[in-house]
Amino acid sequence: MYQVLYRKWRPKRFADVVGQPHVTRTLLNELRGGHIAHAYLFTGSRGTGKTTCAKILSKAVNCLSPVDGDPCGECENCRGIDDGSILDVIEIDAASNNGVDNIRDLREEANYTPARAKYRVYIIDEVHMLSTGAFNALLKTLEEPPEHVIFILATTEVHKLPATILSRCQRFDFHRIPPEEIAGRLQYVAEQEQISLTEGAALMLARLADGAMRDALSLLDRCAGRGEEITEQLVSETTGMAGRDYLYTLSDAAARGDSGAAVAAIDDLHNGSCDMSTLAAELLGHYRNMMIIKTAKEPEKLIVCTADELESLRREAGRFTLDQILYNLDLLQRTLENIRRGADRRTELEMALIRMCTPALSEGLSALEARISTLERKLAAGIPAPAAPAVSTAEASPAAAEPALPAETAQPQPRVQPESELPPPPETQSAPAPSAPPQDVPFDRWNEVIESLMKTTPALVPLLNGSSANLRGMRVLIRSTNPVLAKLLRQNGYVSALNEAIRTVTGQNYKAAVYSTPAPAANQAADPLTGLLEKMDSAGVSYTVE
Repeated sequence: MYQVLYRKWRPKRFADVVGQPHVTRTLLNELRGGHIAHAYLFTGSRGTGKTTCAKILSKAVNCLSPVDGDPCGECENCRGIDDGSILDVIEIDAASNNGVDNIRDLREEANYTPARAKYRVYIIDEVHMLSTGAFNALLKTLEEPPEHVIFILATTEVHKLPATILSRCQRFDFHRIPPEEIAGRLQYVAEQEQISLTEGAALMLARLADGAMRDALSLLDRCAGRGEEITEQLVSETTGMAGRDYLYTLSDAAARGDSGAAVAAIDDLHNGSCDMSTLAAELLGHYRNMMIIKTAKEPEKLIVCTADELESLRREAGRFTLDQILYNLDLLQRTLENIRRGADRRTELEMALIRMCTPALSEGLSALEARISTLERKLAAGIPAPAAPAVSTAEASPAAAEPALPAETAQPQPRVQPESELPPPPETQSAPAPSAPPQDVPFDRWNEVIESLMKTTPALVPLLNGSSANLRGMRVLIRSTNPVLAKLLRQNGYVSALNEAIRTVTGQNYKAAVYSTPAPAANQAADPLTGLLEKMDSAGVSYTVE
């Protein structure tokens, strides 16, 4: 029966373990000196040799003829442990045996002396899966086991282990194996198996394995099934790295700001049964590669791809600034989190692509940086920025050229415009009324601010009836037919309430101000409220607006 490569080429002695010299050297020294601990903890990412070293250690402590600390592999005990005929070495999967009863049975068995071996060895794999009760049941035995018992715990998530367990074990941390060492091992195995493997293909497989020797051997097994010489191109085709043109289609739409093309591409992929979560993860990796190209001096060492694909990525990365790439990465990461929480996958990804095409639709610092970066690129290329829409003459009041001081900093007594400075009546006015400054743009969320005030400060809403607002820098300039609006806003902390409502709606710390309004002409009827307020001000009478 065919045996897969990672099982066939599992190391039999410590010298064959790749990439963990700090572990194997220490274990060999302990075995040579006879300083064997009663409990070991092997931690590290998948495929780095934890279970392999545990099995080698279990044979080494029971070997009848050890060779410089290593098991001989030929004696009765070594062969019995390999073929499973010696039952004194027990391997337990904690993922499926994680209850209190399982650990109680183990604790009772540990009291019996070994049948054939010198030590009874318990290898508990994925030990972090044990329940709290199981850990508690294991504590006393783990701290003071019988002299003939050795525990070897292995886990990929050491942070989930209780501190009481960690303190009772001798800990060894297994590192990710460097790609160069994995590639060397792959070429050795390929040579022994008479597989044609190029040096570039071996290095690509090593990088795809992400530091795991087992994964690298599994990938080599898949590529060898093609029955051809294993080259970089064949690895790319076998592992699914080739044929990802749709990622470039989506990033091209984002670079051009064409949200319609992005949504159409997602529709095509969805109709082709593409999983939206997987697509979002692949697109995240695509932008991660462009980020590496923008920042690393030697990106080819950090990106797993062929030389042609690397050049394509360089060209695509040239269409984005680093700020834009970081904004897209942040947006895709949040989209993946939303998808995992059960949101509609297609809708979430479509929303993300539309925001990537149009950063102005998003709020936050990263979106603002992306928009500024886009503007800088356009200005550098000689593309003029679009002009802000001007406020029509009909909307602007004759004295709207200068805004009034913010209500919270204005003087207590507003200036009354004398008759000599009043504009001529409309029928005799020769020049058109001046409009608002050209940098003012309409504040299209003013109605939302008023709705927010209805919930927090309803007494302020009637004062703003019929009003509108423009943006000028970080100010919201209010235009109203109420001539004493600025005076009324100074009452009862209305300015603070208005600023808070604007911040709630926009997320920005805008300050409210009021356009200056001319006094009524002599032939116009005076507003009774205005006259009353002026009389109260002159008399020094305090009042409150309800």
